[in-house]
Amino acid sequence: MKFRVMTYNVQHFHPYKATEQWDDIDYRPFADAIKAFDPDVVGLNEIRGEGPSPLYAPQAELIAGLTGYSYFYAPSLFIPDHGLYGNAFLCKKELGSSEVVHIPDPAGTTGYFESRSVAKTVLPYAGGITMLTSHFGLRPVEAENAVRVVCDEIRKSPYPVILTGDFNVTPDNPVLAPIRKLLFDTAELLERPLLSFPSDEPKVKIDYVFCSKELRPTFASIPPLVLSDHRPYLVDFEL
Repeated sequence: MKFRVMTYNVQHFHPYKATEQWDDIDYRPFADAIKAFDPDVVGLNEIRGEGPSPLYAPQAELIAGLTGYSYFYAPSLFIPDHGLYGNAFLCKKELGSSEVVHIPDPAGTTGYFESRSVAKTVLPYAGGITMLTSHFGLRPVEAENAVRVVCDEIRKSPYPVILTGDFNVTPDNPVLAPIRKLLFDTAELLERPLLSFPSDEPKVKIDYVFCSKELRPTFASIPPLVLSDHRPYLVDFEL
């Protein structure tokens, strides 16, 4: 059977460049795009949750309702006076065991940073697949912490692993080396070195889909969709 995975940083469903107001949100075009690409499972980054601000809402639940998918919301942090913020999964089937694995904050650093996490779930396909998605921090130490947590989760998984997300580093960054030792980078299937950010004139690739080497990815694509500030990334597997 064909099995399609999608990873997408949706920038809290803010239509990129369609409006200058950061808190303008429009779920419908994102839902329509997801349904058009027809993935079996989606890893989403930059998803708001509920909080004291009326601009923060259960976005994972809302997009799931518009697409007809099940969902799991994995908050990474609570922004004071605003609300929750993190990652999410959408799936055509009901997800198995799911949890939020927090990434340690950088120690002894000053300046602004956001707490990060890895969303983890068991997909009900092929006897079980562990799916991880994350949005790495911008500082090198944040990426190092994230890679360490991700690799721990990969090693202890009883199932094959699919890892997705916005890692905020380019493919030549050595911080990804530990992941590359454990998993296959599906970007090798891209017909050319397609880029993912920013979506209108992409200059870098910072979005990823890795998988265990026993899985069989057959096709990968980064469609030229200008909706979020990132382009989505699709991978087909033969299960």
